[in-house]
Order: sequence, then C-alpha cells, then structure tokens
Amino acid sequence: MPHLILIADIGGTSSRLALVGTDGVPTDIRIHRNDDFAGFEALIEADIAARPAGTRPAIGGAVLAVAGPVDGDAVKLTNRDWAFSKRAMRRHFGWQKLEAVNDFEALAYGVPALTADDLVPVGAGRAVPKGPMLICGPGTGFGVAGLLTIGRRFHPITGEGGRMRLGAVNSEEARLLAHLVRELGTPVVEHALSGSGLARIHYIFSGEKLSPEAVIAAATRREADALETCRIFLRLFGRITGDLALTINARGGVFLAGGVSAALAPFFAGSEFREMFEDHPPHQPRLAAMPIHIITHATPGLFGCGQIGARLAAGLKPGLHLV
Repeated sequence: MPHLILIADIGGTSSRLALVGTDGVPTDIRIHRNDDFAGFEALIEADIAARPAGTRPAIGGAVLAVAGPVDGDAVKLTNRDWAFSKRAMRRHFGWQKLEAVNDFEALAYGVPALTADDLVPVGAGRAVPKGPMLICGPGTGFGVAGLLTIGRRFHPITGEGGRMRLGAVNSEEARLLAHLVRELGTPVVEHALSGSGLARIHYIFSGEKLSPEAVIAAATRREADALETCRIFLRLFGRITGDLALTINARGGVFLAGGVSAALAPFFAGSEFREMFEDHPPHQPRLAAMPIHIITHATPGLFGCGQIGARLAAGLKPGLHLV
C-alpha cells in the first residue's frame, strides 16, 4: 500500500483534514468543528477513525497547518486553548515525519494553484510576473503571509500580522478604538478584523448583539444596521490591507483569505474597500496597479498542505511506519 500523508488545516473555529500522496492532490476532505474536540490529538484520532479501515497503517506522516506560530517544539493556537508538542505528536501516532506550518504559510503555498473559478476580483489592476504576493484576511483571527518567487520556487514569509497595533484615521474609527480599549486593552488588528470583530463592530454601532453569521445574513437581507456594520468593517479592512501591501510591495497581487472575506464577497463592490486600500499618499498609483482577489475556494489551505505533503510522501521509507 502506498504511503499517505495526513494533511490538516487547523483554524481557530474549524479544521479541514485530508489525505495526500506524492501527487500533492488532497483526497477525502473532511471538515470538523473544533468545539467538538478537546484538542489536536482528539481531532486527529476521530478523523482517522472515521476513514476506511486500513487507512491508519498507510499514514506515514502529517502536515499540520495551524493558526499560530510554529517555532520550536511547542505549538499553540493563537485564538484557541489548544497546544501540542511536535515530538510527542509524532510518537503518539507513529509517524515517520511531521511538518508543522503556520496556516497562512500553507495558504500562501496554495495560492498559485487557485483558478479563476476560485477567485472574485475587487477592482482592477495587473500583476507583475514574479512580484511579491500578499495573502491576508479575517477568520477567527487575522492572518497574514507573503509569497515570494525566487528563481523557479515559491518562498512564503509569515508572521503574526493580526497582532499589529490598530490605529484610527477618522472619528468613526476613533469611536471604535475607544470601545476596544475599554473592553480589551491595547487594540490590535484582529480585535476588529475577525469574525468576532465584525460582531463587536455591530454591537458598538447598533447596540445589537448578533453573531458574525447573523450580521452577514441581515446585511444580505439589506437591513440598514447590518449594512452599516459591513461598510465600516470593509473600509477598515481596505486600509489595513493597503498598509500590508505597501510593506511587502505586493505587485504580484493581493489575495483576501478567510471565511469572513468569502462571506462578505457580495458586499465588496459597493464598499470603500478599494478606495481605502489605495488611499496611502503618495503611493496611490502603486496600489491602484495591484490586483486584488477574494479567495472563495472552500479549502485553499489544503492545496498548500498538499504540496508540502507530496514532498514528505516521496521521502518516506517503506516498512518503517508504526501502527
């Protein structure tokens, strides 16, 4: 039986797991809600147990993309109280190889594999071949990555951009920041630009407590307060994305990721997102030339995990995996 690699894109709210071989193509994709599990090991155990009999002996390694830093042996999610040791995880499952990467690093690896059907453009612009690409967006938190082309290979760069300090440029944003300071202390980007941030903005400006999904559903019904919330959110999202695009000179394109970006896709065209993205004098022409796309594919991070997993699968030694 050929060796397989378990690949997992583990976010703060949900996780996507699949199997991959040397071709790098994810198969048998399964999506789980993290609230149903006590931690990483329980999630993976349940996922493997639900797969066809005989799958576990064929799995020789794993690629785990997690929403948090992956330096060193200890790995912890930024927005959920889950953690694991790479060495202990590998021993527990008997894997030959284990690769842990930041979830937006995996997403960056997956961007070149996306097609026009997986993307929704926001305004105009033309990518510069081999120019730096920016991948960012709100979900449980706010993720950021870059993708550089060096020679014939892609090289991702990652960090914790969601923890950048958040500032204000008008009275509306100043009001938002004042509330964030009282509620959370020093404001950071993901306090506002995340699923919980969308709900927080709605409460601050309307007084109504709704879930992020309920806010977007209300906006879809053209309810005024929800539309106003989305306007504020997308205006701020555009400004922060412009900041990041200037930071890495994203002439290769900007890709908006995360479940919130995809859910808000119908509202971008009528918003101030693109205007605020470009409103960074004196660099408006540079930003206006950058194409922006919303990623609407359901599991883009698994594309990138698949590329890493294919390399692991090719290097596995037959007969050494443990059951």
